Amino acid sequence: MAIPFLAHIPFVEHLGFELTRFENGFADITYTPKPEHLNSFNVTHGGATMTLMDVTMAHAARSLQVEQGLVTIEMKTSFMQAALGTLTAKGRVLHRSATMAFTEATMFDDQGRACAHASGTFKYIKKLP
Repeated sequence: MAIPFLAHIPFVEHLGFELTRFENGFADITYTPKPEHLNSFNVTHGGATMTLMDVTMAHAARSLQVEQGLVTIEMKTSFMQAALGTLTAKGRVLHRSATMAFTEATMFDDQGRACAHASGTFKYIKKLP
């Protein structure tokens, strides 16, 4: 069952992400790519999969402090194999300080195979008006 996102994020809505876990430093997001989200090899474009993992890691961090926003400071992604079908990213917070969150996410295809892994650093900020 989808959980509402805490903020209106037009790009995330356009991609059709569904937040399915949001608690205690963990977040899961499911994504079914549309034909326009594929690359020339007919698999999900790396930019879409990086966005999926970025948003998943940000929500893992946000689950620990919902009253503030977050911005990505740094992200590293390793692509392991083609991402086919419905994708699920599972993110978690590795460490949190007063102003920063250090996170990771792994993205799985609909066969349960790990397709990509990311690590990210996020900064907590005041929400914009």
